[in-house]
Amino acid sequence: MNKSAFFIVGKHPVIEALKNPKRKVIRVFLTEESKKTIHRISPNNNLLKDIKVFFKTKKELDKYSTKENLMHQGFVAEIEHIEEIALKNYIVDKEKLNIVCLDEVTDPRNIGSIIRSAVSFNLDGIIIKDRHFPSESKLMYKAASGCMEYLNIFKVSNINSTLKYLREKNFWVYGFDASGEKDFTQHKWDGNNILLFGSEGYGLSKHTLKYTDYLVKIDINSKVESLNISNSASIAFHHINKFKHSG
Repeated sequence: MNKSAFFIVGKHPVIEALKNPKRKVIRVFLTEESKKTIHRISPNNNLLKDIKVFFKTKKELDKYSTKENLMHQGFVAEIEHIEEIALKNYIVDKEKLNIVCLDEVTDPRNIGSIIRSAVSFNLDGIIIKDRHFPSESKLMYKAASGCMEYLNIFKVSNINSTLKYLREKNFWVYGFDASGEKDFTQHKWDGNNILLFGSEGYGLSKHTLKYTDYLVKIDINSKVESLNISNSASIAFHHINKFKHSG
């Protein structure tokens, strides 16, 4: 197996990888039924052209997803990583950017779900610490439901120094935390913004809080202690996307 290659499973992750011209797909493993599904979805574009295709039974494909307890749906692919773009290069001469930043978020399913929501609501990218990003996780790819192919992912070595740099480049950093003074909808989401979310269990770290311009919250029923981070992110993304396109 190619050292830079890894496996993903599931209908949407595999099909969207095949559609992405930037993604190198080495080979796919399909059932006869999943091959028909691909042709139904894209009848005028042979997504399997120049791809090594192997036909297997569902039982034979189970070995690629049993460990993670995932449903492969008859779709497995071996793919390579997409060439990354540096954050510093991406932000040059751009306006009204909305980028999510994850501080100490490590759960692959949550990261994948956040990526799916970010694409759904037109965010411009995600910043995550390199060592916390499960770049070859089947769980993350499955949770992202194909959206890994459509979001700029900026892996950095240090979140705090990255936030410091972005503030120097006229980005506003909004930290989302239950201790925030105002509901996030009370702010005008103009200019370039960073939406900062903390870890699933502990929220934003004290050190990272120093690099926020605003600490905001999502107002919820007082009977509920908190929302899952991926739910919180979806709510924020939806509102900010709506605000961005209302002007």
